[in-house]
Amino acid sequence: MANHKSAVKRIRQTERRRERNRHIRNGMRTVVKHFREAVEAENRDDAAAKFAVAERTIRKAASKGVIPQRRADRSISRLAQRLGSIA
Repeated sequence: MANHKSAVKRIRQTERRRERNRHIRNGMRTVVKHFREAVEAENRDDAAAKFAVAERTIRKAASKGVIPQRRADRSISRLAQRLGSIA
């Protein structure tokens, strides 16, 4: 257990950040899953709308430091390719 006041504070900060990051990451995964389901159903309009939401969510997660910027760019690129594959 922490013996210093600063260590106790650091534990509190870390826990708050971990919970916030978990919440953002889970939300990101959920919107990506909804997009993939729309692609599987081959519903272009619905998939395009869900792509916009997924892109916004992924970029926000990257800007908050939850995921690296390069991973965000790569994920968005792959989702865009899947959107383009719908006839």
